[in-house]
Amino acid sequence: MRKHALKLISVFALALLAMFCVPQRAAADNDDPPTRVARLSHVDGSVSFEPGGTDEWVTAVVNRPMTTGDKLWADHDSRAELHIGSASIRLGANTGFSFLNLDDNTVQLQVTEGTLRIRVKRLDRNDNFEVDTPNLAFSILRPGVYRVSVNEAGDTTVVNVRDGEGQVTGGGESYSVYGNETGTFTGVDQLNADIVGLGNDDDLERWSEERDRRDDHAMARRYVSDDVVGYEDLDEYGGWRDVPEYGTVWFPHATVAGWAPYRYGHWVYIQPWGYTWVDDEPWGFAPFHYGRWIAVGGVWGWVPCRPRAVVGVAYVRPVYAPALVAWIGGPRFAVGVAIGGASSVGWFPLGPREVYVPSYRVSRTYVNNVNISNTTVNTTVVNNYYNTNVVNNNTTVTNVRYVNQGVPGAVTATSTQVLTTSQPVARNVVRADERQMASAQVAVRAPAMAPERQAFVGAGRPASVRPPERIENRAVVARTAPPPPPASVERQQVAIRQNGGQPLAVSQARQIEPQQRTVAAPVRMAPPARPAQPQNDAGNRPGRPQNNARPGREGDNAPQNAPQNNRPNTLPSNAERPENVQPNRPAVNNQPAAPAANNDRPNNQRNDRPASARPDNNRPDTQPANAQPNRAPASDRSNTPPPNAQPNRPPANDRPANEQQGRQQPPARQQPQEVQQQQQRPPQAERQQPPARQQPQEVQQQQQRAPQAERQQPPARQQQQQPKQQDKPKEKDKEKDKPPKG
Repeated sequence: MRKHALKLISVFALALLAMFCVPQRAAADNDDPPTRVARLSHVDGSVSFEPGGTDEWVTAVVNRPMTTGDKLWADHDSRAELHIGSASIRLGANTGFSFLNLDDNTVQLQVTEGTLRIRVKRLDRNDNFEVDTPNLAFSILRPGVYRVSVNEAGDTTVVNVRDGEGQVTGGGESYSVYGNETGTFTGVDQLNADIVGLGNDDDLERWSEERDRRDDHAMARRYVSDDVVGYEDLDEYGGWRDVPEYGTVWFPHATVAGWAPYRYGHWVYIQPWGYTWVDDEPWGFAPFHYGRWIAVGGVWGWVPCRPRAVVGVAYVRPVYAPALVAWIGGPRFAVGVAIGGASSVGWFPLGPREVYVPSYRVSRTYVNNVNISNTTVNTTVVNNYYNTNVVNNNTTVTNVRYVNQGVPGAVTATSTQVLTTSQPVARNVVRADERQMASAQVAVRAPAMAPERQAFVGAGRPASVRPPERIENRAVVARTAPPPPPASVERQQVAIRQNGGQPLAVSQARQIEPQQRTVAAPVRMAPPARPAQPQNDAGNRPGRPQNNARPGREGDNAPQNAPQNNRPNTLPSNAERPENVQPNRPAVNNQPAAPAANNDRPNNQRNDRPASARPDNNRPDTQPANAQPNRAPASDRSNTPPPNAQPNRPPANDRPANEQQGRQQPPARQQPQEVQQQQQRPPQAERQQPPARQQPQEVQQQQQRAPQAERQQPPARQQQQQPKQQDKPKEKDKEKDKPPKG
């Protein structure tokens, strides 16, 4: 009995331990910040930026990391470019843009007016890429190139899908838009849809394509993962060189004497990462948020993240870090001693195989991934750092020798006020003794310093242009519920001071968000939607898979008698070949004078016949029923002619349609399906003497007539060929009459 009671007590104690420990671990996992951000990589003209929670528009600064709640405005004759991993977003003129949500699996964009051009290279199974406009939500379903434009009134959205597939949701309906299609959606409470082919390119598209080619052909992709934001700028501003022990290293073309990493730029405060480095160089994003730095022969070089193509090495998507540095301080470095009215602080870049310990609350998994994805480091070493510095809350390192701490000029020191007010670092460097720098105590975390308001805003000047008020207050439709917007800067400052100057954990930031839920541009959730078809859709949209099936797979319920859009029988149908639509061609359904397509026939016509009895529109010398005007005849196309077509023979429309009727073989330019059709068609007497020069449309009319009985007398032109055929049996008869040889 006593043993049984002890067992019960042990089980109860374990249950209590699990109850207290599991929530802590779950809370730590939930406190992990996103592993990616967006980079403002390029601006032309007047582009303004409003950091989340500030309500203050400033000039946009290149290399500024962007996340949930941040906004951009590209004014007249202006444009901007952002990168999120391998995806790119480009803004046209007069465009209002913001991030409703940006985390590891979700990119939710808001565009209240103007144009976004989006290119998505990869889309994992759990990824959600959504663009919300004032009258609809557009979900990107496949990698491709997309364009979303909102008119000035905010009641019309145009969606271009150059390559890929997307879904429009709004007004209780959903529409699919496929590659090489343009969808125009008008109305707010109810959508009116019109889907046609793509139009011509404009300046934004041509500029975007040029930037895409630059990204795709960058030599840096050989050595850097293309998930590293900013790799595309490295080739233009530096070179690659093999370095023993470190592999291929990138060396920037430094033009400043005594240049060192993390010196020429400024610090900003971005929740939940805290103090974040923004470099002044146009290439200054990837080398300061990924990888490690090393000094080789007195020259600084960047050791990048490994690319995806490394065989035999498990790939982990590079994890963004606000600044890969180690901090120094202690009494010998004069921290706490007034220098110009403020305390001082210093830092230096981490080297290869050195562990980065975040200053913000994270889990063990996050610390492991942010290190192994950016450098070659043993996971055991990472776990030791985590246990010592995170679990045991030991912020100093005493038994590790950092490779860059002793490099002359590696340590940058300045006053703490420079960080808390986002001032340029290079102009406010504090000179210190090199030997003192090399022996200073190292701290793995940033000093606990509450930021001033300017640290949230950054180094941008007050903006001279900003979006009109009607655009800022314009609501958008969302399919996915976004998170609450960031808390105001004032509320964040109070909470950070209460947290001892440390960055707020994600869970802590959520606690102050609901109290300031007023949003300038509210979000309206889209009602439940049912699949719908655009008004101009007759079932024959360019590039559209049957039954709304995704490209590359035929619809499960595709009708068996569906025509093959005039392709030769040897080629797959459009449902299997989404690329067979020619861009910049007007849609079939919008042609004013085109004959009715086979797909558009009413039900009382011949679409209900089996495939073997349907007319074959694949003949290259006749115009198909759904041919578009102003296009070259089918015989001029490069499609493969039918197997029975013979070269160097006059076209079939130069010969009467009833020639060679008495032959046992079908006519030379006639498919077997046509013979079956003619046998099933009623006779018409007026077809005895067809005209000598028939037009393609007349041939189609004759295909719909089936005179067989009256077509016994061939025309004169056919009689010229018949004697040759009639001579053959006579010669055989003569051979029969000859007496047998001896």
